[in-house]
This record gives sequence, structure tokens and C-alpha cells, in this order.
Amino acid sequence: MPVKNRIADLHEEVAAWRRDIHENPEILYETHRTSALVADKLKGFGCDEVVTGIGRTGVVAVIRGKSDTRGKAIGLRADMDALPMQEQGDIPHASKIPGAMHACGHDGHTAMLLGAAKYLAETRNFDGTAVVIFQPAEEGGNGAEAMCKDGMMERFGIDEVYAIHNSPGLEIGKFALRPGPILASVDEFTIQLQGRGGHAAKPQETVDTTVLMAHLICALQTVVARNMDPVLQGVLSITSAETSSKAFNVIPDRAEVRGTIRTHSPEVRKMIPERLQEIVEGITSTFGGSADLSFHLGVPVTINDAVATEHARRAAESVAGEAGCVEVPLAMGGEDFSFMLEERPGAMIRLGNGPSAGLHHPEYDFNDEAIPAGISWFAEMIEQRMPAE
Repeated sequence: MPVKNRIADLHEEVAAWRRDIHENPEILYETHRTSALVADKLKGFGCDEVVTGIGRTGVVAVIRGKSDTRGKAIGLRADMDALPMQEQGDIPHASKIPGAMHACGHDGHTAMLLGAAKYLAETRNFDGTAVVIFQPAEEGGNGAEAMCKDGMMERFGIDEVYAIHNSPGLEIGKFALRPGPILASVDEFTIQLQGRGGHAAKPQETVDTTVLMAHLICALQTVVARNMDPVLQGVLSITSAETSSKAFNVIPDRAEVRGTIRTHSPEVRKMIPERLQEIVEGITSTFGGSADLSFHLGVPVTINDAVATEHARRAAESVAGEAGCVEVPLAMGGEDFSFMLEERPGAMIRLGNGPSAGLHHPEYDFNDEAIPAGISWFAEMIEQRMPAE
């Protein structure tokens, strides 16, 4: 089906917002300019309520339909933050902020949801309440969790929640999604090893943390290879290994190993740290050393509710046709929208960004040609889930 005329008319205006946000990226919770811009535009659109400071720098706006008593309250979420990296692309709207860039398309997500908010506030062709959510700190700050902990779902009476993320390589105007797990949990661990240092010529007098570390790194690979159900997905990666000495003739007394754990299964996510602890204790005691294992639990598995996924699919097919909605493959990336999906049923859908550089690449740029399809999907989610009588 074609994009609605009013949404097509908004294309260039929304693209200009997007480029302005791209030029002025802000990291984690420091989205002060972006949040102010978003709040100002939402007030200008005539939203019924605009609230700032949810989850520190998040913004939430309420748009009531023709009747706000007959329908649900549907949440639509966009992330606002950028990444701490230097942009290398040669584009007119390149980042003006050294060491920060929108390399994941959050500028596009924010602009599209603003466009949808403007359209919904003008037309109000639905019965119920649209709640538009602009979230900080998706890139490693768990901003979605912060907004939920601030009572966002209860305060605005949200019944379902949906989000969109661009997808480089997928054709412009096409959508991709799947029910169930779609993205992985992302957890981190650090192992501090303590041995007994000494001269490299007298290893018998030491507890060599280098040898201990080598055995530990090999043994940890068995957590996925031999302790996890092979039909499930999971990865344990050692990403850093360092000792306390750089000298050629010193056996170090301390070492540190760091890594990440990713899985699509909540059960596997629970099992891996338990098994990790057992292996660390066994290896270190065997070699006469000791260890301190610490975990940083990041984002949970992103799990699309099956029924909500069908609602999202129907909205996508209304915009792009049946052939324009395909199944997205499982990926080991993480997304903190998972915190919102733990609180309410909902789904995340992918939107084609065309043949662009990949996400988190220094030459990535959101493709403005995707804007009408994204706005249309947000609008369809509201109008289809809460049709006006």
C-alpha cells in the first residue's frame, strides 16, 4: 500500500530534524540537547502531555485519540543516544562533536517517531492512547531499564510496547521481524587471578598466573561446547587477558581475564555464570592460586511476544505489502528494549536501511529514504491496534 499523503509530505521536514540530530550527537544519558529538541517539538505538535526526566533524560508524550476510554494505551519507543566514536564519513551533516557520532541510526529512529507523533496529533484517527517514548542510553547505559524503574509503564498505563531498528543491507522500505528471541542477552565478566610471583628462572617457587590463565581460557570454552544444549544459541568470548608484569624474566603474581556472554535463552543465561564459577574455582585451586569472579549483568534476551509480533507484521504489510515483510535471522547483538519487553508484551521490528555501511561503523549514516516507511509503520501500529469507531 502507498504511504499516506500526509506522511509523504512530512518526509523532508523529518529528514531535516534527523540531520540536525546527527550533527549534534550525545552519548548515554547526556542527551540534553536532543531531549530538549524532542520535548519542544512534541509540545508544538499539540500532544496532550509531555513529560521530561523519565529515566534521567528520557521524554514521554501522550496523544489521546478520538476516545481515550475505548482503546488501549500503546507505547512506541525510539532511542536518542549516540556512540563514543569518531565519524569518518564525508557527508554534509557529519558530527560536529569530536569523538561522538550516530553510528547506529538512533537519529533516524528519533526523527521517525517525532514524525509519527506529529501525524497522530494532527489526525487522531484512533480510539485509545498513543504513548511516544524517547529513550536515552541504549548504547551500554540501560536507559530502557531506567525508564521502567521510574514507573513509566504504570504512570502512562501502557498495555503494549513496540520499537523499530534500522537494518543495513535490507532493502529500503522493507521490514523484517520474528516472534520469540530476536537478539541476545549481553553480560560481561572479569576474573582477577592471584598467584605467587617470582623469577622466571625459578618457576618451582611460584604460582604462575600466566599458566593458570592459559588453562582457564581453554577450559571456559567447554561451557558452551559441553555444558549447553547444542540446539540452543550461546557464545562465551574471552576479549582481554593481561598479567601484572611486562618483563621477560618475571613470573607475574596477578592476572586478569575479561569476556562477554551472549545467548538467546534465559535458561542458558542463568546456567553459564554458575558453570563459570565452578570452573574458575577448580582451575585456580588445582594450581594453588585464587580468583575473584565478578559479573556485570547487561541486557536480557530480546524476546518478541508472539501475538504482538503478528500485530507488528500486519502493520508492516499494510505499509510494504506481504512481500515487503520478511523474517529476520537471529543475531547475537543486544538491545535494551528487552527491559521494556519484560514489563509489557510487544515487539521490535527491523526497517531496511539499504546498502549502507554497517551499524557501529565510522562511515555509517541513516538512510533518509527509509523515513516514510518508518513513520507509516508507527502510525499503523496505533491505528490498527486501536481503530476509531
